[in-house]
Amino acid sequence: MPHTDASADAGIAPATDFGTLTSPGAREGRIGSAAEAGADVEDTLDLRLPADFVALFAEDVGVGGGWRRGADTGAPGFVAPVAPDLLGSVVDWGPVSTSAGVLHLVPARIERDLPIISRWMNDPTVTAFWGLAGPENATEEHLLSQLFGDGRSVPCVGMLDGTPMSYWEIYRADLDPLARHYPARPHDIGVHLLIGTTGDRGRGLGGTLLRAVANLALDKRPACARIVAEPDIRNTPSIAAFLSAGFRFSAEIELPAKRAALMIRDRSLHHLL
Repeated sequence: MPHTDASADAGIAPATDFGTLTSPGAREGRIGSAAEAGADVEDTLDLRLPADFVALFAEDVGVGGGWRRGADTGAPGFVAPVAPDLLGSVVDWGPVSTSAGVLHLVPARIERDLPIISRWMNDPTVTAFWGLAGPENATEEHLLSQLFGDGRSVPCVGMLDGTPMSYWEIYRADLDPLARHYPARPHDIGVHLLIGTTGDRGRGLGGTLLRAVANLALDKRPACARIVAEPDIRNTPSIAAFLSAGFRFSAEIELPAKRAALMIRDRSLHHLL
């Protein structure tokens, strides 16, 4: 699952006002030296969801499961199971008020959202990080891998006062290949963000939205003790946005496509932020 890193408040490949934008497969690699040196001492989890476990959840429509037909997959008559949502039904998280307006994370749908997400991915400031430029099918394959995967990641469109302006991936970091590269804890939630609209970049909006979504995730997922992200270490504006949203820099980790800054937002500080 590609994760990218856009820039936050200006500059450096203003790649999309921040987020965790990475290239495909960026989580497959070795843990970085700083993490090896002891940043956060918990044992690293390396969990894979067995097929029978996924099938069990897919059969339970009450856990976010369901069925989706050809209109969503591009294949007439094709029927595929919608991935079970292992984040506690992000679709039910609802809107959250921010100083910039009301933000609502709406789970992505191929037939509705593919054109705008693909357009954002073809923005030159985004391309270098996400690696999904080109025809729509590149973005479509990326979305389908999550929509019909094992439910560990939920792709969403961020609606600010009713206008689509960002793309998010909310994912179970402890069940993701990323868990091989940092000391993961059970129920860690990861966040990737892409600000799609040029006019929304470079004015501090990234930090504002990140703070709101981190708060929302911690409120809705009591078992989650941390929100994590891994922007490219070169993307100073992105890292600044996470810092402004209450994340702390934990370590540098080496991923196949980049050297990343491991950013962590702790529940223990939730009441202070």
